[in-house]
Amino acid sequence: MLVQNDVLEYGATPGRAARAIRVLWIDREQALAYTFELRASAALPRAQALRLLEDDLACGRARRLLLDTYAAPVPADPVPAGYLTLQAKAWSAVRALHVDRHALYDPRRRASLMGAYAAAHDLSKSSILRYLRRYWERGQTPDALLPDYGNSGAPGRTRAVNAGVKRGRPRKDAATAGLNADERIRAIFRAAAARYAASHDGFSRRAAYRLMLAQFFQGEQAGAVPSFGQFNYWLERDGAMPVPVAAPAPFTGIWPRPGHAAPPPAASALARFALQAGA
Repeated sequence: MLVQNDVLEYGATPGRAARAIRVLWIDREQALAYTFELRASAALPRAQALRLLEDDLACGRARRLLLDTYAAPVPADPVPAGYLTLQAKAWSAVRALHVDRHALYDPRRRASLMGAYAAAHDLSKSSILRYLRRYWERGQTPDALLPDYGNSGAPGRTRAVNAGVKRGRPRKDAATAGLNADERIRAIFRAAAARYAASHDGFSRRAAYRLMLAQFFQGEQAGAVPSFGQFNYWLERDGAMPVPVAAPAPFTGIWPRPGHAAPPPAASALARFALQAGA
């Protein structure tokens, strides 16, 4: 089953180069998936029949990436204050425009939405479109809107994985050293959490962990299986823990909406604003 943020890669065919698309959102009532072509400078959302994408996977015309190599990396702390200011400005625009996804993904209605927001916030429409494309390209998280920067030796940085050296505290079961949660394992954690959340009304960490073991680690030796503690820790650390959100108020084209406060300027709160499927 396809879920929001899945990345599909298509091989080259006669007359067409290899390409990759991100599933931005799935409208299951209309059986449509809105996709965005990656590494394409002029890309915009496109509606596609959900059944056709699933057929592409089933027939081998496309493959789903387990590790999202197009997504923005989790930033190392501390993030420069100037970058957080730029991120907050971009996130305020992106979050507001995603209140009505049907309108945002429609070319004519998107232009109207962008124009209204631009006029209300003294921004250019080209800047807003740049924010949106960056967000769609890099994984649809607030981190996608951070400028790229290098940060060596910063506190809070994820430590490198060294062969034969287990990060973190030893397991309670001293018979097995356990495995390091490298980027591939963390991608499995995120995918497992997203898939469980997409198919269940509530989110249970234990149940999601058990489902992940059945789907990704069946038959593995004990030392090659991540612990529940690792699963829980990295979902929190990567900001990938699904949380229920209230349905948004109908979009009116006015920011902030009546009865709602303006988007908070505090950059430290950005990680709490994860857009959910169906928002």
